[in-house]
Amino acid sequence: MVVKQDCIFCKIVSGQLPSVRIYEDDNVLAFMDVNPVSFGHTLLIPKSHYDKLADCPSDILAAVSLVLGRLAGAVSRAVAADGYNVLCNNGRAAGQLVDHVHFHIIPRMTGDGVFNSWPSFSYEDGIAEQLAEKICAEL
Repeated sequence: MVVKQDCIFCKIVSGQLPSVRIYEDDNVLAFMDVNPVSFGHTLLIPKSHYDKLADCPSDILAAVSLVLGRLAGAVSRAVAADGYNVLCNNGRAAGQLVDHVHFHIIPRMTGDGVFNSWPSFSYEDGIAEQLAEKICAEL
């Protein structure tokens, strides 16, 4: 297992720091967020340390995925949520505060004021196609 000594989530995995654990297996750990944005806000992490989603091996992502849907449903039902968000922030610009891959499960209630708007826009003609070409080249 990959561990980073100064990572708060690695310390939670090892038991050096306390957490309210919800689910654990050989590859993943789920626990309550200590700074929730909603009632029931839960984190799901791989036990091995990887800074960002793109750094995480596919077998580890598969292990996370096997738990993510079931866990999100359980969290939502437990708090009688109207819906939920699943977020994975990557990099400071995206709001990642802990450099260890993690997924937020954020239960939502109608009218709760969390993420009230989505700052969308429209591409100018041809721009989406150009970007798609660049993205495909990076795959």
